[in-house]
Amino acid sequence: MNRAVFLDRDGVINQNVFNNATQEWESPHSPADFKLFPWTIESLLRLQEHQFQLFLVSNQPSFAKGKTSLENIKAIQAEFHSILLKNKIYFKEYYYCYHHPHGIVPELSIQCDCRKPGAFFLNEAKRKYSLDMSNSWMAGDRGSDILCGQKAGVKTLLIINEEERSKKLQDVVPDFKVKNLQEAVNIIIR
Repeated sequence: MNRAVFLDRDGVINQNVFNNATQEWESPHSPADFKLFPWTIESLLRLQEHQFQLFLVSNQPSFAKGKTSLENIKAIQAEFHSILLKNKIYFKEYYYCYHHPHGIVPELSIQCDCRKPGAFFLNEAKRKYSLDMSNSWMAGDRGSDILCGQKAGVKTLLIINEEERSKKLQDVVPDFKVKNLQEAVNIIIR
């Protein structure tokens, strides 16, 4: 069976951006704000070389909350995809949840099954790609990422970002805590 690494995006693969309006670190709201961490490409290549299938699983509620346009969110994804292709990195799927229960866009302001900490996307990938979840991983920087991975039966890595330190991590207990994706990959490969 196939092994997978499920990755959150913002704060794991790319840098969060400080939003002056909310006084919080958030996902980028335009392609110009999208910046990979310096170790991202090498880390993803190493996972790929070790025969892990890569999946992106990301909550992206900024449009639902009225913070940016859906066009900007899709342009950021297109930019990311272009960078990956240029570096010969291939994700099996990009799973995005655009919903938020407290949004202002009516059709996206719902309680859904796909929003983390729900494991909908991981279970979908397991079914579609015959994944061995006991030998798969979830890496994220929030408690919801860890809970999602635990619900799906994968090992979990919590990336402790400086900007996320103050956030409550919902008393989650990941399998490992690391500083960045590079450290996470070292553990996964080992």
